[in-house]
Amino acid sequence: MLRGAVVQVLDLSQGRSVQQQLDESEERMRLFSAATHEAILLHRDGVVLDANDALLRLIGYELEELRGKPALQHLDKEFWPMALDAMHSGRRAAYKATVRHKDGHSIPVEIDAMLMPGSKGAQDFRMVVLRDITAHQQAQAEMRFMADHDALTRLPNRWHLSDRLEQLIAKAHEEKRAVAVLSIDLKHFSAINDSLGHQAGDQVLCEVARRLCSCVHASDLVARAGSDEFIVVLAGSTGRAETELLTRQMVALLEMPYHVAAQPLVVAPAIGIAVFPEDGESVEALLRNAGAARHLAKESSHQPFQFYTPALESRASRMLNQEQLLRQSIALGGFELHYQPQVRTDNGALAGFEALVRWRHPQRGLVSPEEFVALAEARGLITAIDRWVLRQACHEACAWLAQGMPRVPVSVNMSAQEFRHPDLAIDVAAVLAETGLPAQLLHIELTESTLMHSDAQVQRTLHALQQQGVQLAIDDFGTGYSSLAYLRRHPIHQLKIDRSFVTDLTDNEDDAAIVTAIVQMARSLRLGTVAEGVETPAQLALLRQLGCEMAQGYLIAPPMPAEQLLQWQQDYCHKLQSQ
Repeated sequence: MLRGAVVQVLDLSQGRSVQQQLDESEERMRLFSAATHEAILLHRDGVVLDANDALLRLIGYELEELRGKPALQHLDKEFWPMALDAMHSGRRAAYKATVRHKDGHSIPVEIDAMLMPGSKGAQDFRMVVLRDITAHQQAQAEMRFMADHDALTRLPNRWHLSDRLEQLIAKAHEEKRAVAVLSIDLKHFSAINDSLGHQAGDQVLCEVARRLCSCVHASDLVARAGSDEFIVVLAGSTGRAETELLTRQMVALLEMPYHVAAQPLVVAPAIGIAVFPEDGESVEALLRNAGAARHLAKESSHQPFQFYTPALESRASRMLNQEQLLRQSIALGGFELHYQPQVRTDNGALAGFEALVRWRHPQRGLVSPEEFVALAEARGLITAIDRWVLRQACHEACAWLAQGMPRVPVSVNMSAQEFRHPDLAIDVAAVLAETGLPAQLLHIELTESTLMHSDAQVQRTLHALQQQGVQLAIDDFGTGYSSLAYLRRHPIHQLKIDRSFVTDLTDNEDDAAIVTAIVQMARSLRLGTVAEGVETPAQLALLRQLGCEMAQGYLIAPPMPAEQLLQWQQDYCHKLQSQ
């Protein structure tokens, strides 16, 4: 007869709860691994347990080919010690490496490996997350390349040229041989821009760059030093005779017709040559003397190239004459402004005008700023010119408002030197008060280099202008360092996308990506965007699609004198209304 019973009761609910949580955690990890775009691999003691679809796509294998195999075999051998150290430490580890695709090529990745608890008493395992950084590395390489190269022609720029030329000179000095420096520009190149537009001019520049590169040796150097100025360094030159032969071949190639805008163009080069060591032993001396010889060749009607000679020192007197003419023009008002309209990309409405100064040269007629601003800056004359431009643009903008033109801003360019002038903001306020132009209708454009090399005075000037209500724009944005740091630090309102990125916008994915990045960055910083050099409907349509707010270029209108602007505006508004 049963007298009693001993019953042992065990509470398994907590164990089941823990096991259930582990199972659910593992299921969540499986679902996450399948859903994420990051490549994920699971291994225990270096043997592959599982991998998600993103990992399989990254390295080109099927899952069955990975399971049970060593995980390290898919990592390039140079990274094995780092991976083994991370694995044996048991800690979370992050590092960069390259993995090997099934077809043999290497893929750069960021790796983040961490220890994960096993389920149902199983051993712990490691989860490895791999991120493909190919695009990031390519972008970094492109940024490094663009810091030393011209955006349009992809040739070395002036800064890179100086470094390379210094190295070539040092090597030539050791080997006791000559180096020839050729300074090249194109006669009457501005006529191409004025008649056919900057897109045609850019096509010519790119073709010139290609032809120059085709007629030099691998040890030589071709660089773009400025607008239509190129520098060729013949590092293997044995002297003047060989240099002259190569230069004649270069001239013949450059003078062959260029097919641009459905018509053949002939461009005449002007080449100045300085030879190391007799014409100079430093970078500065060789470039200066080659430039002096080039100016002489440009003035010649029968000789396309000129070797430097000491007699060219007389050119200094000609520069002095140019300076005197420039001073006279400043005193007598020998300048005029042309204006280029800016329109909105979404509805075509007039959005503003950029004021562009022209010098009425006594012998040469209207001269663009590229030909005299550098001289004016070097001779301390730029302040007088900038102040005249500012006052004249404000006066004429007020006159347009009185005649019923839309209430849109006028933009003026200021030299970098001006922003270091402590009285600039005061002078601007005085001009606005004198002319009656509202401060918000004045935009002042400055270059990226002005901000990159700004000091406390520049910052004070910029903030003083902002407090007045004047808007500030960065001209030719994208051709410098394009740093987020200075955009955040300075009171900038607008970015003007350089024409070099607009020219091939519809055909070049890199240019389209750059413009997209600039527009998105500007939008995130609440800055306006203007695309320069818009010359085709396709460019305008793509800019509109990318979100660029405004456009400026020959498609809308070329720069024009103030007296033509009112009629253009009336015709343009009528055209918009009739559409």
